[in-house]
Amino acid sequence: MATEIKAPSFPESVAEGSVAAWHKKPGDSVERDELIVEIETDKVVLEVVAPEAGTLTEVLAEEGDTVESEQVLGRLGEGQASGEAGNADKSEGKSEESEGDKPAAGDAAGEAKPAAGGAQHEVKAPTFPESIQEGTVASWNKQVGEAVKRDEVLAEIETDKVVLEVVAPADGALIEIKAEEGSQVESEAVLALFGEGAGGDAAPSAGEDKAAASADDGESDEKVGDKILAPAARKLVAEHDLDVNKIEGTGKGGRILKEDVQKAVKDGSAKKTAAKSSAGSKPAAAAAAPAVEGERPEKRVPMTRLRKTIAKRLVEAQQTAAMLTTYNEVDMGAVMDLRAQYKETFLKAHDTKLGFMGFFVKAASEALKRFPDVNASIDGTDIVYHGYQDIGVAVSTDRGLVVPVLRDTDSMKIADVEKGIVDFGKRARDGKLGIDEMQGGTFTITNGGIFGSLLSTPIINPPQTAILGMHKIQERPMAVNGKVEIRPMMYLALSYDHRMIDGKDAVQFLVTIKELLEDPARLLLDI
Repeated sequence: MATEIKAPSFPESVAEGSVAAWHKKPGDSVERDELIVEIETDKVVLEVVAPEAGTLTEVLAEEGDTVESEQVLGRLGEGQASGEAGNADKSEGKSEESEGDKPAAGDAAGEAKPAAGGAQHEVKAPTFPESIQEGTVASWNKQVGEAVKRDEVLAEIETDKVVLEVVAPADGALIEIKAEEGSQVESEAVLALFGEGAGGDAAPSAGEDKAAASADDGESDEKVGDKILAPAARKLVAEHDLDVNKIEGTGKGGRILKEDVQKAVKDGSAKKTAAKSSAGSKPAAAAAAPAVEGERPEKRVPMTRLRKTIAKRLVEAQQTAAMLTTYNEVDMGAVMDLRAQYKETFLKAHDTKLGFMGFFVKAASEALKRFPDVNASIDGTDIVYHGYQDIGVAVSTDRGLVVPVLRDTDSMKIADVEKGIVDFGKRARDGKLGIDEMQGGTFTITNGGIFGSLLSTPIINPPQTAILGMHKIQERPMAVNGKVEIRPMMYLALSYDHRMIDGKDAVQFLVTIKELLEDPARLLLDI
């Protein structure tokens, strides 16, 4: 008796999903609780597992189809395992199979195929959220004919908010790349063709690799001296002006991959000597971005999507908000003493370092409760008052500034805040943050002090109505109880939308943060 394979029950906020990938094809045997298909919604990817052991007999919803909650996706039968079924077919139709084997042998000698009889899949871009119209193919981590494992990253799509990973649907190899690096792609656009097979069997021989690359891939590997560079690696080498002879390749046959170049950039082991930098190698010069020759060189590169979005939002904020900034200064002595006293104990207890941001987030959360106008947002002609505190923390990356959001900071402990910020920073630099993690904040904190900024005017992050700017801790002479003392001081800046927040509330909000930080015991006593 056939068993129906159904989509999961979607949350109330999710109306429908898209079939992202089938991990089994009709005739394949599956074990109970083994992953069969993935459903991608606008928020999460849901896994559908086998309700019992058997054989996949029918697929009713193909990859890319839109499905609703609990919709039937396929059917599972109690038939033989795929290997047994294949053996039965062979015994019944031996003559047909023996004839079919001959072209397969010819294929092995001539045209490189991912695997004998392997199914082909279209590798598609992820389903973009409604707020994202298109993306750019940032890099291909695998090339045509290169063996890959299931769920290994094939390509990265850069949108104006996050970098999305495209993974392999199964063991096999890329047959053809349809969207080269730098191409603009839309949601669910076909990026490549993928041949299902058995890992290493997917890779063509050394002689075929070059032919396959030139025939199927618009941007093939390039040989520089005795080194072979992947296209993504070649691009990085040109950008950073590196000596390829100093880079150790970890790819097949010593091929230099993107990861090898990134490692060389990080440890500085592949910098060119003065002579090589001036002369340069011919292939590397050809691969570099167009530059004006002479004593005053220039290089023109397109602005990334993230940088475009940052520029657009900052200009919109200044054009639409009645932005004003108020300043104050805080004596960080008490927080620094507390941090010095407990930093070792804190590290042992929570497995994370005690920084300053935890104190600022907790102080801001308390101040936001006392001044609800600062925690509100403007939606057209409406004011939305939020009964919770979701604080965004600005994180600088090589691609630009991103603002992941800490949710319900009022109920978070300082250790939770510190762990969250460390995690955000790491994933932001790796481009692994999700879109939902950067939406819905009610207030933002930015820390220019880590780069040495003594004073600045932060720009509001719409539709929020305020942003707090932290700065460098600087020792300055201060009058304390009639005496001059050297104290560790920090300037604070609060930029706010005067359409929503009056100057009195903005000043008192900043003074509240100052008082809480100068006497951190008040954070614990809630006074």
